[in-house]
Amino acid sequence: MIVGYARTSTLDQVAGIEAQERDLTAAGCEKIFREQVSSVDVAQRDQLALALDFLRDGDTLVVTKLDRLARSVAHMHELLQRITAKGAALKILNMGIDTNTPTGKLMLNVLGGVAEFEREIMLERQREGIAKAKQAGKYKGRVPTAQRKAAEVNALRAEGLGATEIARRLGISRASVYNVSQG
Repeated sequence: MIVGYARTSTLDQVAGIEAQERDLTAAGCEKIFREQVSSVDVAQRDQLALALDFLRDGDTLVVTKLDRLARSVAHMHELLQRITAKGAALKILNMGIDTNTPTGKLMLNVLGGVAEFEREIMLERQREGIAKAKQAGKYKGRVPTAQRKAAEVNALRAEGLGATEIARRLGISRASVYNVSQG
């Protein structure tokens, strides 16, 4: 069976998830697992777990792009081990890679390494840009939401409300309530 997996990073990327589903259907996927959750989010990607559990011997898991599946080269290798342990293969449409072949396995490893390298270079440039902007006084960072609501937090505390209720009313976390209260 050909099984598809589609993922976007946010809920508002409707066109992205629809395009992936269209491409997966065109590739012959009989079942598609989809979710809209960040790859770097600590939250579990439930649909990916279900897709991996669903795979059987002889199946192929299809994704449109490698970054829709794996967070890093190490993560890609972990997922590929799980897929091959079930007797299944991985196919990445935009790269033309199919791990049913030795060449496909080699190319996946090489391209995965290049992708991780590119990401590290991009992050390094981003850090350099932020440092330069800070030196020039142009980068202040995000203003902490809870700190802007310190007066409201303290007023509600003075009324005798608990941290959970204050957090709910102000749309901040309980930890932020405690941080503001003690700060």
